[in-house]
Amino acid sequence: MSDLAERMAAVGWRVTVVADGRGPSDAPPGVSVRRTGGDAPLDEWAKPGNPRLTARGYLAAAVRLIQRALRLPRHDIVVTMTDPPLLACAGPLIAARHGAAAIHWSQDVFPALLPVLGIRLPEPLMRMTERAAVRALRRHDAVVAIGRCMAGRLTAAGVPAERITVLPNWPDPRIRSAPRAENPFRLEHGLGDRFTVAYSGNMGLAHPMDAVLEAATLLAHSDPDIAILLIGEGRRRAAVAEEVERRGLMNVRLLPLQPPDRLAESLSAADLHLATMDPRAEGLLVPSKVAGALAAGRPCLFLGPAGSDAAVMLDGCGQRLAPGDAAGLADAVRRYAGDPILCAGHGARALSVASAWDATAAARRFTALADGLRQTKLRNAAVLPGRSLPHA
Repeated sequence: MSDLAERMAAVGWRVTVVADGRGPSDAPPGVSVRRTGGDAPLDEWAKPGNPRLTARGYLAAAVRLIQRALRLPRHDIVVTMTDPPLLACAGPLIAARHGAAAIHWSQDVFPALLPVLGIRLPEPLMRMTERAAVRALRRHDAVVAIGRCMAGRLTAAGVPAERITVLPNWPDPRIRSAPRAENPFRLEHGLGDRFTVAYSGNMGLAHPMDAVLEAATLLAHSDPDIAILLIGEGRRRAAVAEEVERRGLMNVRLLPLQPPDRLAESLSAADLHLATMDPRAEGLLVPSKVAGALAAGRPCLFLGPAGSDAAVMLDGCGQRLAPGDAAGLADAVRRYAGDPILCAGHGARALSVASAWDATAAARRFTALADGLRQTKLRNAAVLPGRSLPHA
């Protein structure tokens, strides 16, 4: 959102972001941030183990966000996202208040994703919530899906295909390929010349780690010099740390989530990256770890469904494995570690794939969609007697 807001403002759009919580927010020129004043913003709830991460808390945040958005001066386009879940239900309401077009930017598909995250609703409530979500999406002027598999899910649920635009997420613009030998992150963590494998990002409930830990165990016995970095936070992290200690995995290091200005260093510190996804989440989310690894010029191994967008991205720059294939994962790591030419070739291909889709290209697509909807709204607006439509 930050990437798009900055680029839309740079070409003349007035962009307002409504966010939960209090306090100042850094924003580029042309972008203003309006806070709800809530005492427990969503980014605080999302911290691992925080008991505030409840349906009740999310509902309270959604109410605050909606109330703040309704008090804004008129805007031409209203964009809702999927945090808190089901905020899309309010998108058409807020857009009607502004006489605006409504876009829902679907980063995840709720409530279908809830069972994958371990949240079980009573069956009648689940069906009612699903129907409400689909009705809300059908009332939007456009729905942006971050993958073709997600677009398929939305279409199958009843969202008209002609209203869906596929606009994949892109790697963080700060990520770049950094030389391995001079990488400060490798020096800081004493990696030396060791072949290094990294899992970097959210260790959430939709990202199983059992096969990664089992593969690490196999490699600890057969190839102890291969270093494995598990970098990030998430609701699985504590369990992963406990299992690493229980198994005595000296080849595994757990590191905290790295700040944005160190992403290039941390991602380039690895020779090979890992990503995982629960097969039940296919079409409900798209893991961003793959795009980040490719932007760093590194091949990636993905444990997840074959039909997912993440798997398709790895043609020529990685490998897709079955979600629970620990032995296959260990074998693939050994293959890359033993073949520097293969690793370098797939890394070069990764850079080529990543460069084909970046924040600037995505902003052009999103801006064109928003402007088209704005123009359509102007043409369809009722003209009062003695008044003419405003010029675009």
